[in-house]
Amino acid sequence: MKKLLFIIAIVFGATSTQVQASNFISNTNSNILTVEVNKPTVNLLCTSIAKGDLDIVKKLIANGESVNKKSNGQTPAMYAARYNRTEILELLIAEGANLRVKDNKGYSALDYAKATNAVGAQKLIEAALVK
Repeated sequence: MKKLLFIIAIVFGATSTQVQASNFISNTNSNILTVEVNKPTVNLLCTSIAKGDLDIVKKLIANGESVNKKSNGQTPAMYAARYNRTEILELLIAEGANLRVKDNKGYSALDYAKATNAVGAQKLIEAALVK
């Protein structure tokens, strides 16, 4: 029974930050099991970049979304470089993306392009860094 309750707590923990298993235990039992799930969140701009949705990216930028705001430690340019989204990367550069910024591991957008063999993104970034 306790294993079942633990599994239920894990499942519900995937959809919320904190689950108290006491909701699933009878009122006479005072044992409380708390499970915390810390999953990284990626903002809508970076999610749209990863998916390659140029129209949504344009709309988000037009509505004031920052092209330099980090999401899960990475800038939008890093996401574009990582997934070789060259059209989106061109837009980000035109909108003032800072390509010299590094993530919390010390990697730049150019590093992500090289690591994922994103040749198109790598060429764009190298050209932009020369200017």
